[in-house]
Amino acid sequence: MKKPVKDMSLMQDDSDNIVMFYPHVSKLAKTSVMEVLDTRWIGQGPKVKLFENSFSKKFASNLPSIAVGSGTDALHLSYILAGLKPGDEVIAPVFTCTATNIPFLYMGIKILFADIDSNTMNIDVKHVNQLMNKNVKAIICVHYGGLPCEMDELQSIADEWGIPIIEDAAHAVGAKYKGLSVGSISDFTMFSFQAIKHITTGDGGMLVVKNKDLIDKAERIRWFGIDRKAKQAGIWENDITEIGYKYQMTDIAAAMGIASIKEFDEVSRLRKKLFKVYSDELTGYDRVKIVGNDFEDREHAAWLFTIIVDDRFRLQEKLRENKIESNQVHFRNDRYSIFNDFTSGKAFPNMDKIEDKYLVLPLHTMMNEDDVRRVCKVIKSGW
Repeated sequence: MKKPVKDMSLMQDDSDNIVMFYPHVSKLAKTSVMEVLDTRWIGQGPKVKLFENSFSKKFASNLPSIAVGSGTDALHLSYILAGLKPGDEVIAPVFTCTATNIPFLYMGIKILFADIDSNTMNIDVKHVNQLMNKNVKAIICVHYGGLPCEMDELQSIADEWGIPIIEDAAHAVGAKYKGLSVGSISDFTMFSFQAIKHITTGDGGMLVVKNKDLIDKAERIRWFGIDRKAKQAGIWENDITEIGYKYQMTDIAAAMGIASIKEFDEVSRLRKKLFKVYSDELTGYDRVKIVGNDFEDREHAAWLFTIIVDDRFRLQEKLRENKIESNQVHFRNDRYSIFNDFTSGKAFPNMDKIEDKYLVLPLHTMMNEDDVRRVCKVIKSGW
């Protein structure tokens, strides 16, 4: 991988700068947090349950949801609930945030990395099919940038082998695949509420689980292995029989999440409008390929707007010279030393092809359509 020549450290949030990301924290969210701070519950309390129920209704067809401290917590929890154990194999994308794959290192699970589809940057279904074997116990897919994966094809493979699909939907709250909300499709779906996501709780996550029989276990594992409801009711047997973690969400965070759900439709409309302006402005410009803008059977969540270009570093420098921040956000995991045991001798030709060519442009609620046109004007002036 090449390296940029110039310093690309984070830009300051000055009036003329268009930064990559900006958290969306509304007045309602701030007020809601202040109200919680005046109550008995600032840790996990009634707001967490209300947030879970509101999220389930809005995004998951009323499937049960478990609120946790981060998206990574939710992923680890899903891997435990899926019954994965040391020595098992899983298929996971080579291109994703490391949060998708690091929990497997905690668990002693072997990762079979799958290449990307170079048109979508999602997992390559053909490679998944090639990797399948009797030791694979789950398929993990990531909806890159907010564009849903080929869920029908992945589900067909999973059904053939009798294993679950675990969706990393950190980018994809509000996305739909063939009319179905992401969150209502697979056995497990994780969402992230990290600082710069559509919904932010400062940091946080949600795990949607299809099998309602797993919820009590999920709630115990989220809280040290303790049956918290029984303990609070004074009927707990004072015994822990399974390893748990401190993965709970707080009412402070949940208050932000509840406010964000109330305002989600407005936020989503703006993000999708900005995404469309980018697409309209750059479609037909032959030096730019847009990732994920031309699918009619699925609805993009518009978290990232990504382009594929030659001489990506020079374009990034030119944007920077014009006070516009851009970057790659996520990277191929096979470049990280912690995954060396799973990558030696493995080939990912589709990832190789675009490794130095993809670039993420600014997209957030502090931008307007004129900001997007300004970015596109710089790009179309050449580099």
